[in-house]
Amino acid sequence: MLNLVHLKVLAAVARHGSVTEAARELHYSQPSVSHHLSRLEAATGAKLVQRVHRGIRLTPEGELLARRATEIVGRVDAATSELAAQVGLRTGRVRLAANASVLSTIVPKAVALLTGTHPGLALSVVDGHPVEALQMLRRGDVDAALVFRYAHAPLEDDGFRLVHVADDPIHLVSRHPDDSVAGHRRSAWIGGCERCRSELAAVCARHGFTPRIDSVCDDMVVVQALVAADVGVTTLPGLALRAHRNPAVHTTEIPGAARRIYAATYGDPPDPPATTALLEAIQKAAAETTSATSH
Repeated sequence: MLNLVHLKVLAAVARHGSVTEAARELHYSQPSVSHHLSRLEAATGAKLVQRVHRGIRLTPEGELLARRATEIVGRVDAATSELAAQVGLRTGRVRLAANASVLSTIVPKAVALLTGTHPGLALSVVDGHPVEALQMLRRGDVDAALVFRYAHAPLEDDGFRLVHVADDPIHLVSRHPDDSVAGHRRSAWIGGCERCRSELAAVCARHGFTPRIDSVCDDMVVVQALVAADVGVTTLPGLALRAHRNPAVHTTEIPGAARRIYAATYGDPPDPPATTALLEAIQKAAAETTSATSH
């Protein structure tokens, strides 16, 4: 019979690719980790790990079970948080994935609100783009995710439930005040992630041209530094500019261009009380943040 402790050990070894690092994370001794792996192999009748040089690697059977183990452990952790929530949210943990601009603007306000109403509820966060965040949500690594979508992009509906949180206007970022997108049809452009580059192309297409994307970077600090150095022009959402603003660049809001921010959960409703409390805090924080954002 599979043992939850053994599965937790396998999941940790898979994450780190190392018995030593897994032991450190779990606060076990290295012999204890090796013992649990051996017991799991005995229980499954499969070779799960293989010694290579000075380390180990998972066999195909080990990789298969590790993926399931990660999901199972994540779901058990979520169930633990749910049970804690049932007794009044006096204790417990809720986990959130979001991208950098949201983590540095909306989420801190949400943390303050959540702490004020439920001081015993711990929030852990992880930085991840929408695709990564939704994958973590599906696996059970997190309880909720903040994701964004542009107007022309379809919404995922593969078991996800999305609640609209805010609209985040898109700005042209350049070295000159009162610039326009159309004025940069011959300029070099700096693109971001794949979906951001797609939106950039759509914005430029509405102004009658295809942007020449010479540089690609998804770091809002680096991108603005490149614009300030006259490497190119770019577009950034308002929350990214609120999180970091380089004084050497100028921004102009692009009419009709915005990304929509959603809070995503996974599975059948209702959400666990801890997740519900987090979503309520996020919605309040988003309303405060976006209303205060300077355009």
